[in-house]
Amino acid sequence: MSGTSEGPAATAGSTPDDTVPVITERHAGSVLAVGRSASELRDYRAAFHAAHFAMAVVDHDGFVTSANDALGALLGTPAAELTGQIAADLVDLASDARTWHAYREVLRGRQARLRCTRRLKHPDGHSLWAQITVAPVPGTATVLLSLADVSARRELQAQLRHLQMYDAVTRLPNRTLFFERLSGALEAASYEDGGTGRIGLCYLDVDGFKAVNDTLGHRIGDRLLAAVAGRLTQCADQVAYDRWKHGHAAPLVARLGGDEFALLVEDSTGTEQLADLAESVLKSLQEPFDLAGQRLSVSASIGVVERRAAGTTATHLMQAADTTLYWAKADGKARWTLFDPERNAHRMTRQALSSSLRPAVERGEFTLEYQPLVGLDDGGVQGVEALVRWNHPQFGTLTPNRFITLAEEDGSIVQLGRWVLRTACAQARRWQLEHPTVPPVFVSVNVAVRQVWDSDLVADVAAILAETGLAPELLQLELTESAVMGSAGRPLQALQSLSDMGVRIAIDDFGTGYSNLAYLSRLPVSVLKLDGSFVRGFQYEDGDSHANPADATIVEALVRLAHRLGLTVTAECVETALQADRLRSIGCDTGQGWHYSRALPPDRISEMLRGTAEVVEG
Repeated sequence: MSGTSEGPAATAGSTPDDTVPVITERHAGSVLAVGRSASELRDYRAAFHAAHFAMAVVDHDGFVTSANDALGALLGTPAAELTGQIAADLVDLASDARTWHAYREVLRGRQARLRCTRRLKHPDGHSLWAQITVAPVPGTATVLLSLADVSARRELQAQLRHLQMYDAVTRLPNRTLFFERLSGALEAASYEDGGTGRIGLCYLDVDGFKAVNDTLGHRIGDRLLAAVAGRLTQCADQVAYDRWKHGHAAPLVARLGGDEFALLVEDSTGTEQLADLAESVLKSLQEPFDLAGQRLSVSASIGVVERRAAGTTATHLMQAADTTLYWAKADGKARWTLFDPERNAHRMTRQALSSSLRPAVERGEFTLEYQPLVGLDDGGVQGVEALVRWNHPQFGTLTPNRFITLAEEDGSIVQLGRWVLRTACAQARRWQLEHPTVPPVFVSVNVAVRQVWDSDLVADVAAILAETGLAPELLQLELTESAVMGSAGRPLQALQSLSDMGVRIAIDDFGTGYSNLAYLSRLPVSVLKLDGSFVRGFQYEDGDSHANPADATIVEALVRLAHRLGLTVTAECVETALQADRLRSIGCDTGQGWHYSRALPPDRISEMLRGTAEVVEG
């Protein structure tokens, strides 16, 4: 009887269930039992040979001194022929060092028990799994070797494992088995034992699968998933054929849940190999599916990750794959996208900023700078726009484009906006008191539409004006064109209440949103701020090939229209004297941009107001 090891499965210890009748047969076959009568010994011997439990007595040298018929039947050898044979050879105890050492320790009386499982081959060709126990016989120098056929139990365990590890719909490995294989592959590849030391992953999602389920039902949906699995397996088989010639294993195809699948490439050769695999998958899935009379066309989005296995964990690899899959979907679906560390770093930075926004307001990490709004006719400072800066402890000073969108997404814009409004109004009032002989400048504050919906902006403004003592006409609130145009209900009511209060309402970046001019006569707006894209067209001389005469025409028409409606116009992004001159010539009221000044801290604005730092054109 030959056997194969299941692996290091030996264990030491004893339990009451492992106890067997105490008998010992020496080499000559005589029976001894301490303190037992001859009749009792005969009874024990009879029980030993008649037992259905396969047993053998083994001496301290490892030879079988006696075996019962149950053991002979299990091993396919008459019991009498087992006597004198080496027990370890009969049941494959020497196939691994750990088990062999434990067995020898039991023979020498240094270990209480050995238990292991072995796959044994019967002489008639079939195999069986046997649980082997070796334990000392008390009062003797022998041990009792017992075997239990656990093949049925092993088969049941295998079936249960298959149910646990494989997807019932596609018959592919499921998420559990995938991560088991992934962890093993990472561990093995890290040693680069004859392999590349790299690993690759294609993580894909079937585009529009939910619509199939919702419209055609889950039965068709399941058939589609099974068909997709078949095509993925075909792609993997082709790769397997190509890799087989180089001694590499086939990619593992798994269903991770829902309409998500993965193709794991061990010992990958680089991003080109994974890109080729992703491309072949896309082409394969583009072919229509014929399912129970339904002809379906689907596509997939695929995130591709390929990297060195050393230093990579299953969690990090899947995070990268999930992120890249999201990019593929965001970029338009029906495509594969390769993991980009720089893009991921930006995403991680966004996440870090988002999670720390609210605490940052409480910790006082934000400051305001102010950019002058200059009269085009006289060059005097008429107002300032408050621009928030985040002095982040890790990323340094951040401008609004780095975090305002995040604040709007998570709602912290309400808390931050309230702080900006209060700080700006207090500063404007401070300038007014410090420079009583200078006409007071107004302060312009940007307001997100979410501030109108998620807070009582009218009450906040009224309370802050009362708290700071700033006159309402010295406060200007800027909302983007897309936020103002089409306003109805609560936003429109809020804007009207603020206008009635005396607060100026400005439309920021005008010309880039709805541009629905009909709204201008219906909204309580007093200022239009022209988007900088119009102003940039003014930087060239007439006749220059880069000049855009249409920009001047559009701006002039907008200025005239605004003036007809009683509105003033501010031009953003004024960077040259030429732009300033042209804007002045067509009647624009105020300008804002680096030609006049960058955003400055409050003390520099104070210097301007004192006349010690004049606003100089050109």
